[in-house]
Amino acid sequence: MRKILVIGSGKSSSYLIKYFLDKSESEDLHITIGDINIENAKELIGNHNNAEAIILDVFDQDSRNNAIKNADIVVSMLPARFHIEVAKDCISYNKNMVTASYISPEMQVLDIEAKAKGLVFMNEIGVDPGIDHMSAMKVLDTIREKGGKIILFESFTGGLVAPESDNNLWNYKFTWNPRNVVIAGQGGAAKFLQENKYKYIPYNRLFRRTEFLEVEGYGRFEAYANRDSLKYQSVYGLNNVKTLYRGTMRRVGFSRAWNMFVQLGMTDDSYTIDDSENMSYRDFVNTFLPYSPTDSVELKFRHNLKIDQDDIVWDKLEELDIFSSSKKVALKKATPAQILQKILMDTWTLKKEDKDMIVMYHKFGYELHGKMHQIDATMVTIGQDQTYTAMAKTVGLPVAMATLAILDVKIKTPGVQIPISKEVYTPILKELETNGIVFSEKEVPYLGYNMLNV
Repeated sequence: MRKILVIGSGKSSSYLIKYFLDKSESEDLHITIGDINIENAKELIGNHNNAEAIILDVFDQDSRNNAIKNADIVVSMLPARFHIEVAKDCISYNKNMVTASYISPEMQVLDIEAKAKGLVFMNEIGVDPGIDHMSAMKVLDTIREKGGKIILFESFTGGLVAPESDNNLWNYKFTWNPRNVVIAGQGGAAKFLQENKYKYIPYNRLFRRTEFLEVEGYGRFEAYANRDSLKYQSVYGLNNVKTLYRGTMRRVGFSRAWNMFVQLGMTDDSYTIDDSENMSYRDFVNTFLPYSPTDSVELKFRHNLKIDQDDIVWDKLEELDIFSSSKKVALKKATPAQILQKILMDTWTLKKEDKDMIVMYHKFGYELHGKMHQIDATMVTIGQDQTYTAMAKTVGLPVAMATLAILDVKIKTPGVQIPISKEVYTPILKELETNGIVFSEKEVPYLGYNMLNV
């Protein structure tokens, strides 16, 4: 049997594992799930004859080496910073590798060795990055083949709560790593291209510079800029594009409310707070407000952030119970971001029957035969429940499909890469459609770059 090793069995692994199990008989597969905690893996594989869960500590070299050595291909579903140790072992033992994460500088260094050994190291094959790459390249290549010149490319993705489970004022619940949501946008100004002009948005202004989007059947959304929209300019072949912008989608009103936390410093992850384990939520909020012998925490909060009494933002803050004196932080030496994450998880964690939603929106502006054209492409995927989420589906399925395609030598171009070639994206996008992940493309009047608040 052909042996697939999956390292990590977290929230994004449910559909990935199910895909392999469903294909195990016809494709002659044996799936090993390695994790330091194997309870979730055991639950996902049940009593399946072609799968097993093993304890694998990625920091234990012997444990890691033995598992990788016995596999035909390795899928790393670990946090991005841990991929590199797995990748080095894959080089040593001549194993192909697949991840959903961005290519790190350390991973890119392995490109020469991977090519020399004929190994495929496929990265960025989840949802964003992943499905965004493949769906965008399909349209971009089609436009170029017709002789079109790309003028504008905008791309947006959001992991959100589905309408039927949307029952809080923020219109949001955690569908992936909560920490990444809390610290989103930090680490440098957002950078993009607008009408041949470089634009930058510093973190303290990021959530007040949004673009509005309408998705048919799902209403209105807003988007804030990703950190570096120009990262894929040359990769996508967009060196002559005039406008290039990538953003994250939320429901309208989220960003203005989230900006309150940013302005106070509650998303900061660079220092720890003394005595945080004994603080109430109210104490934590008060930490960032000036002292007053008479004014309440609520009054100081409103005054400092200029929030009117009838502002919906205030209702959103109260809904999170951040002014509670009975709820305790109970985290020792925690950063502000870690404490805020704990508070948000009380309200924003998906319940067992909750459904999440992935929304993706691309805009393509191009010139053809002297005329300007625009194509808008949208994709919406709804999850089943807390385990089989839309996030897990859109991350896990393309990872699984790429893994099988590499095993079957259908993807054979070696090296550290992302899924932007037809060899990769054509069959995977086609198979994703059979699993309900479908893009709707339509020609619309060319509007150019239409950000409202830039």
